[in-house]
Amino acid sequence: MKKLLYILVVIWPFIQGCEDEVSLYLNDAPPVLVVDAWVNDMSSEQVIKLMMSQPYFDASNPPEVTGAQVFIEDDMGVVFNFSESEPGKYIWDPATSESSFEVGRSYQLTVVYNGDTFEAGSQMNRVPPIDSIVYTYYEERNAFQPEGYYAQFFARDPVGTGDSYWIKTYKNGQYLNRPFDLNIAYDAGFSSAGEIDGLVFIQPIQDAATPLNEDEDAYEPYITGDSVYVEIHAISNDAFTFLEEVGIQIQRDGGFDEIFAEPLENVPCNINCTTSDTQVVGFFDMASVSAMGKKLEE
Repeated sequence: MKKLLYILVVIWPFIQGCEDEVSLYLNDAPPVLVVDAWVNDMSSEQVIKLMMSQPYFDASNPPEVTGAQVFIEDDMGVVFNFSESEPGKYIWDPATSESSFEVGRSYQLTVVYNGDTFEAGSQMNRVPPIDSIVYTYYEERNAFQPEGYYAQFFARDPVGTGDSYWIKTYKNGQYLNRPFDLNIAYDAGFSSAGEIDGLVFIQPIQDAATPLNEDEDAYEPYITGDSVYVEIHAISNDAFTFLEEVGIQIQRDGGFDEIFAEPLENVPCNINCTTSDTQVVGFFDMASVSAMGKKLEE
């Protein structure tokens, strides 16, 4: 430990002085199919997006994939066909179908495009109901926690280990999808190592119903007239691992600690090409959802 501290003290002045801009040249990899297939049992239209990958430094919108055949089949042989509503966007509308997704069923996604077939599997797992949403008023406790109303949701993980969740929060109807808004849970805690099963979600997961501000340096309390809406998506354990790795990759701030971090890398996906060695990336997950919203009144 002392040796490590000595190394850090020695190299720190040099690190501070290393501020020269370096231009990197990366070879452009051939584009591959990208499948964005996060499907749930809510009553809204279900969307699967198909696009092609692009060079790392290309900031334009990815090119959409058109003319594909997209469908999901459950373990009872029921088929859910997704129709292309606009380029790269394939939709199934539960309001116009006699079939529905069910908890406990297994599902297989199939995408046929450009002569190849791409597949992935998932199961729809149980989801706990949200018991309540509570606003609590706090005086200023520190610069990170200013005075105001803070929202929390309360839900209890069902007994039995191995449940994974993606908790999504909407403030005044706007989905909070910034990198630091990602809120996932394994049973009632942060990971399987915590062994927190059958309990109310731990407080940091509940507290994520109150978002951080844009600078990430303080919470942004609610004011009268604001509303919060929370969804719990019961995802697969593979999806949990995928999102956990995505969170690590996208929440890099370029700070000192990242000098020793592992380099950026592709996150493992669950889509495979079954007809050739054609590469594909993306993820497919089937989630059951519970939701609740509440407005902050006078």
